[in-house]
Amino acid sequence: MKIILTGIQPSGTPHLGNYFGAMQPAIERQNVADLQAVYFIADYHALTSIEKADELRHHTFGAAAAWLACGLDPARTILFRQSDVPQVQELAWLLSVVTPMGLLQRAHSYKDKIAQGAETNHGLFAYPVLMAADILLYNSDLVPVGRDQKQHLEIARDIAQKFNDRFAPIFKLPEPIISEATGIIPGIDGRKMSKSYDNGIPIFGEEKEIKKAVMSIKTDSTPIDQPKQIEGTVLGQLMRAVDPGHYEKFKAHAATPGVGYGDLKKELLTVITARFQPFQEKYRHYQAHPGEVEAVLRDGANRARALAAPVLEKARQAIGLSS
Repeated sequence: MKIILTGIQPSGTPHLGNYFGAMQPAIERQNVADLQAVYFIADYHALTSIEKADELRHHTFGAAAAWLACGLDPARTILFRQSDVPQVQELAWLLSVVTPMGLLQRAHSYKDKIAQGAETNHGLFAYPVLMAADILLYNSDLVPVGRDQKQHLEIARDIAQKFNDRFAPIFKLPEPIISEATGIIPGIDGRKMSKSYDNGIPIFGEEKEIKKAVMSIKTDSTPIDQPKQIEGTVLGQLMRAVDPGHYEKFKAHAATPGVGYGDLKKELLTVITARFQPFQEKYRHYQAHPGEVEAVLRDGANRARALAAPVLEKARQAIGLSS
């Protein structure tokens, strides 16, 4: 079986953009017969942006609970905390000795964050090396990435090739799965839905919070007695994503004179509620029973360490640390 690996950022409550751009496709892949899905909560990586211990624990648990609530099956998928597999840190050091400084200096994410005023610490600079270790430690064959993240995988491949050339052909060179979906879910202001823009519709928010977000969706000034063209609008794109089968009925309703944008937003809210209410109920269950989530993460870590151990041992032997 091929191994497909995804890192999950513990960055707060997911929104519709997270779900349709990353979560839904990843969860669907667990049903592909010849794939073993390996998904980790990237709590080590989160340390470059989260400084409070309670916040990190809260977001890490929330990310795991959210993915389980949305349909991730731990019997088919290996789900674990990154920090529960300490082998990744040793491998990151072994990889760092073959990683050119120039390769890290060219990383787009590092340059972008520095330009935005982020602290220039070693963790942020060496982020791609740890990411390479995440990918290579499990003999990953495939890594889903958005086009804006493709460079991360290219760096991992470069590091793996340098290690293989210098010591021994230990590491696979994983291939990217380029996801076009990550950029198509608009936020309530028309820009890409993103926590950075504070324009999301949360999946697990309170009812009032979700309603407020939906009713704040940006629309034009078409009078109520005129038909509304929603093709390509935020309302139209969100309806097509949430319930494709309802889209044509929604479009016809919008074209009916006398139907206002408020009516259309309420219709979208009804569809969102119907789609995500089962997930919300499961999420509340996990919040009330955190031990169930912890059990999944512990089991996933055991299975992940079983994958990681032989790969790390081969790397140690190749570099001269084991006989």
